Amino acid sequence: MKIVVFGNMGYVGPCVVEQLRASYPDATLVGFDTGYFASCLTNTDYLPERKLNQQYFGDIRNVPDEVLQGADVVINLAAISNDPMGNKFEEVTLDINHKSGIKLAKRARELGVRSFIFASSCSMYGAASDAPKKEDSTLNPLTAYARSKVFTERDLEPLANENFVVTCLRFATACGMSPRLRLDLVLNDFVACALTSGNISILSDGTPWRPLINVRDMALAIDWAVSRPASNGGTFLAVNTGSTKWNYQVKDLAEAVARAVPGVTVSVNKDAPPDKRSYRVDFSLYEKLAPNHQPRYDLTSTIEELKQGLIAMNFKDADFRSSKLMRLKVLTSLQDAKHMDLNLSWI
Repeated sequence: MKIVVFGNMGYVGPCVVEQLRASYPDATLVGFDTGYFASCLTNTDYLPERKLNQQYFGDIRNVPDEVLQGADVVINLAAISNDPMGNKFEEVTLDINHKSGIKLAKRARELGVRSFIFASSCSMYGAASDAPKKEDSTLNPLTAYARSKVFTERDLEPLANENFVVTCLRFATACGMSPRLRLDLVLNDFVACALTSGNISILSDGTPWRPLINVRDMALAIDWAVSRPASNGGTFLAVNTGSTKWNYQVKDLAEAVARAVPGVTVSVNKDAPPDKRSYRVDFSLYEKLAPNHQPRYDLTSTIEELKQGLIAMNFKDADFRSSKLMRLKVLTSLQDAKHMDLNLSWI
């Protein structure tokens, strides 16, 4: 079996490669990545890509056929991957995340790929109502990133058939330790604040809801999707991916981190305008379809993992929001150094 992972050199990709190598030791694993964040290694003893059979460097906007030749499974993680980046690079976000993702899927189907896995997002639900969002709930994307996920799912659905099974994993907000750690994620940010300044300052009023999932449980879900037959969910499946137990308000996350790091204080901006990006999510369909691949991490173990990982890095940078552990900072630094143009293409 040949599995090609697009966007394998980001935050999620190294964990996916590790999971797939363990589950499919004889598979041919191939990575394809533009390398934006290749140098952002954190607390790892080896290059994660060593577990691949082959690594391609290239832009998802122009994928050579040779990468897809003979592939059985394609996993698309490649994306401008959060709201701050999407806000700054809105047109490029839609080009990379949506248009190029659909172009990739169409070519994969033409070349005989049997399974296409898309890393989607629960952020497409936008503003919360009283009830947790199910897969058939109204979508209300509030950002370019969320819109790109909605558009991609919409255009993937008509491509699916018995010979081209499409799985869209609507992931909860990622968190946890990775060989390419990001700190521009809510729980990761809180743990970093706790260790460096002893204070977690919540920029909102703390009431917005966020469903979370550990990055290694994301990899576990992708592992499930690799072998998912059409009989289990249909030729096209969009499924909320996470755990109902992991629906938290932001203030609850901060307080959990404060309990894990002694002496930490939590402050809330009571005068903040309402954060419309608030939603709870129902994950019962994923629990039904993938009973053996349910999340194995909980909030306490993930906080402890992050805490120990950052301590092992001797992490003390209170100004980390200006560091390369923030993905937007990496891209703007590459542009400032004239390594990358306004369209995020290498110069």
